[in-house]
Amino acid sequence: MKHLKRIAGLALAASFLGTSAMAAPVNQMAAHETAIGANTKGAYVEHKVTNKATVGYEYMDRDEYDNQDAAYLQYDIIGSEVKAIGGYRWNLPGDKSNAFIGASISTPKIFGFDAYASYAAGKDFNETQVGINKNIIANLDANLNYHNFKPDEGHHEDGIGVGVTLKF
Repeated sequence: MKHLKRIAGLALAASFLGTSAMAAPVNQMAAHETAIGANTKGAYVEHKVTNKATVGYEYMDRDEYDNQDAAYLQYDIIGSEVKAIGGYRWNLPGDKSNAFIGASISTPKIFGFDAYASYAAGKDFNETQVGINKNIIANLDANLNYHNFKPDEGHHEDGIGVGVTLKF
């Protein structure tokens, strides 16, 4: 019953986020663990520096806007399932760069799966991602997600993505 309530909460949060986060999936990591991943739209590396704080860097390949880079911090608010996100993104449309804030919510692992939703917004963009991670073997996860990037200038980009994450 406890897991059912969390899944229902995640679905509700995802519905509030709408169709508008980072291209990197939301990872559940232990203190001092590192995750390196590649996905349909880019690559990332992140490291959990304390029991609650994770720092990361991400490269995103955008269809219309070349590439974007972001440095970010995630802070666990409730367990590792609810996180606050803050960072800085370069190379936005119109040659802009923005600080951004956001949040994510995820489920605990159930049969090797965990689902998540995340939202981030800066002065000139907002982005949402909803996805699911599946542990394949030991420290290797696969990811399936839907993302929606909405810059204030230009066209928005959305789509389905896949990726892999190696944790060590």
